[in-house]
Amino acid sequence: TSRRGLNSPGAVELETELRELGVRVTVAACDVADRDALTHLIRQLKAEGASIRAVVHAAGAGKPSALAETSLADVADIVAGKVAGAIHLHDLLSQDALDAFVLFSSGAGIWGSGGQGAYAGANAFLDALAEHRRGRHLPATSLAWGAWDGEGMADDPMVADQLSGYGIPMMAPELAIAALQQALQQNETCLAVADIEWDLFASTFTAMRPSPLLQEIPDVQQHLKKTDTEISPQSDPADRSLLRQRLAGLPEVEQDRVLLDLVRTHAAAVLGYESSYEVDSGRGFLDLGFSSLTAVELRNRLNTATGLHLPPTLIFDYPTPTTLVGLLRGELLGSPGVERVGGGADEVELRRVLASIPIGRLREAGLVDALLRLANGESEDLTRLIDNKANVIDGLDVEGLVRMAHSKVSDPTRTAES
Repeated sequence: TSRRGLNSPGAVELETELRELGVRVTVAACDVADRDALTHLIRQLKAEGASIRAVVHAAGAGKPSALAETSLADVADIVAGKVAGAIHLHDLLSQDALDAFVLFSSGAGIWGSGGQGAYAGANAFLDALAEHRRGRHLPATSLAWGAWDGEGMADDPMVADQLSGYGIPMMAPELAIAALQQALQQNETCLAVADIEWDLFASTFTAMRPSPLLQEIPDVQQHLKKTDTEISPQSDPADRSLLRQRLAGLPEVEQDRVLLDLVRTHAAAVLGYESSYEVDSGRGFLDLGFSSLTAVELRNRLNTATGLHLPPTLIFDYPTPTTLVGLLRGELLGSPGVERVGGGADEVELRRVLASIPIGRLREAGLVDALLRLANGESEDLTRLIDNKANVIDGLDVEGLVRMAHSKVSDPTRTAES
């Protein structure tokens, strides 16, 4: 079944192939999220003498989007195919003597995937449903898949390249089907099946924090132990010495200029910019377009260039090229560097959370006025000013609002309206 029946891509060819193998085939246009339609189809099949012995629920839906940009309608659409369909199949066939009840889940529900918050939740529900069925002595196997090669949800070359960059290359469908057969033979309940390059995946996944999910996997333990104890093998001690010597003979202002050029050059290379001048030294790395993956790549490049052993959380602890320069100078020359912005990860996490909230939501909650008043140290009601300048405010992200507030603090002569 599918929503489009024989109009689905490849459906006619699949039906022909199965009939040639001697299999009785019914291709029905039925949305399993529609309980009445599914009930009618099951009754029709049974009236025709068919015996339903196995269920494979392989629905997939949804395009990646940030959670803050995901509407309730988007969540409902994603959840309908995955969750509602699974519930209806479970309820309507709970009295049938099934040999298998297979749910196609996703790695998004196991380790999380950027832009797939709702989809992750829907897939985690499938894993829970499998456990629930097992508790009632009913067959159930939920498989959290990685990315399949060929046609499917990851058949976009850009998506495939992105996943491979995170350490999740495409799986050959033949290998995936073999894993499915093995899982059923071994009566597995919940299983993750994915092709993972652990060195790359672990570096990216643990860039901001340790992961209890991964820490007991031997390949991950070996990789993390290696990265914790060794300095980049590609760095040349002579190059490191020359860099230190060059910096030592310069005044502090020139030291910062040299190190800023270094940071901007490697940041531009990672982001694919044509020139280092495109990297704004005062702009946050995340605003420039860095992700967990590219953060690790920049860290590796700077390790090689400086001979230092910088942490994977580098750009989160020192979120702009300018603040990072202070760290590098302190590490290379032993001179006072800079503290982590906000004294640690607390502000980084707070900024991340604030950045996920649309300005409109802040205004609806009455927090824009409070945030500006807190930053300005004034009691003036700014609601009227914000309404009058709505077009300006709407064009700002949270960091833009903070910069605007700070400009008032640094220049008391500026009015709140300006």
